[in-house]
Amino acid sequence: MAFLCQRDSWARELHTRVISCKAATRTVDPKGRKEKVDGYDIILEDTVLFPEGGGQPDDRGTIDGTPVLSVTRCGNDAIHFLRSPLEPGVEVHVNVDWDRRFDHMQQHSGQHLISALAESMFGFVTTSWELGRQRSTVELDVKMMSTEQLQQLEEACNSAVRDSTPVHVQEFFPGDPELEAAHTRGLPDDIAGPMRMVLIKGIDANMCCGTHVSNLSQLQAIKLLCVEKGKRNKSNVTFIIGGRLLQYAERSYSVERSLASLLSTNAGEHVDSVKRLLNQVRQQQKNNNCLLHDLAMLTAQSFLREPAHDGLLSLHRNEGDHDFMRIIANEVADERFLVFLTVGDENAAGLFLLSGAQQAVAQLGPKVAEILEGRGAAKGGRFQGKASKMCRRSQAEALIRTYLSEFPPCEQ
Repeated sequence: MAFLCQRDSWARELHTRVISCKAATRTVDPKGRKEKVDGYDIILEDTVLFPEGGGQPDDRGTIDGTPVLSVTRCGNDAIHFLRSPLEPGVEVHVNVDWDRRFDHMQQHSGQHLISALAESMFGFVTTSWELGRQRSTVELDVKMMSTEQLQQLEEACNSAVRDSTPVHVQEFFPGDPELEAAHTRGLPDDIAGPMRMVLIKGIDANMCCGTHVSNLSQLQAIKLLCVEKGKRNKSNVTFIIGGRLLQYAERSYSVERSLASLLSTNAGEHVDSVKRLLNQVRQQQKNNNCLLHDLAMLTAQSFLREPAHDGLLSLHRNEGDHDFMRIIANEVADERFLVFLTVGDENAAGLFLLSGAQQAVAQLGPKVAEILEGRGAAKGGRFQGKASKMCRRSQAEALIRTYLSEFPPCEQ
C-alpha cells in the first residue's frame, strides 16, 4: 500500500479512521536523546505521516492534537506511536510537521541527484547514505574523490536545479518489464504492493519509498561541503540542501560578524589574525612556563636555606601545574622534610602533591586525598593526584602538621 504521504508528498493533513490500538514500549528520541517510553501503537486506514525507511527518517506530527513520537512501517501498515490511546473506529485528524517533512524532501531528492550524477560523471556508485539532523552523507564506492571532482559534481547538481528539472513518481507492480531497467540502491526487505520509481527527467530513475519534491528548483541550492575517507576504501560526501543551506549561511555570517568585531579585521583576514594570536599565546605560555620554573627553583632554594622548624614546606598557588610541583619536590628531595603542594582555584578543583619520607607519605597521602575529596596514587616518596575540594586544603595541612608534631623529622 502507498500511503497518502507517498502518493502526494505535498499533503499536510488527513482525516482518516483508527484501525487498531495496542499498548507498546518503544525507544524514541523526542528531545534529541533516546529514551524508552510506554505508549500505544496505532494503525490508521491511511496516513499523511511518512514511516521511517529507505534511509529517510520518519515524519513527526499530531493525531487529534496529540504528538506522534515515531512512525514505523510493518508490511502494508504504518505504526504511529503515541503516549495516549485512541479508540478503534473513530475518525481522527492527522497533521504533519511540515518544516521537517519539506526538509526531508529536499535532502532526499538532492541525494538522488548527487548519487545519479556522481555515477554518470565519474562512475562512482552510491553504496549507502544518511540523512542527518544537520548534514547528510552519501557513501561512494571509490577510494579517493578529488577536490576538483567534488567541485564539478556540485556545479552539475546546481545546474540541474537551475534548469528546473521535473521530478515525478510512477508506480509499477512486480513483474513489470520497466522495473528491469530501474536503478535501485536497495528497498526494505518486507516491502509490499506496487513499486515506486522516482524519476528525475533525463538524469535518474530510481526505486524509492520516500517523499520527494516535484521539481529540482524546489531544492533551491546544493552545497557539497567536503569529501572524507570512509570505511572499506570508500569516500563520504557531506552535503546540505535548500533550507539547511540558508541556515548554514546565516550561522556562518553571524560567526563572521562576531569574529570581525573581536579581531577588528575583515573576513578575508580572520585566519591570519587567528594564527598570529595563537603564535602569541604559545609564546606567552612558553614565557609563563619559564617563569614558573624559575619560581619553583627559588621557592625550593629559599626553603632549604631557612627550613621551617617543623620540617614542612606548604605552598599553594592558583597558577601552576604538575611540572611546577615536581620541580619543587625534586629540589627538596630530603627525607628530613615533608613537602605539601597544591595548585588551582582555592574554591574549586586542583592538583596536589605530597613528598618526603616514604613511610610518612604512605600514611598521610590517602588521608590528604580523602580530605580534599580527590584521587591519587603513591610512588616512592610521593603521593600526587587531583582534588575536587581545594577549599579544604587547610584541613589537610593541619593533618600533616599534627603528624609531624607526633613524629618529628630526623635531626641533621
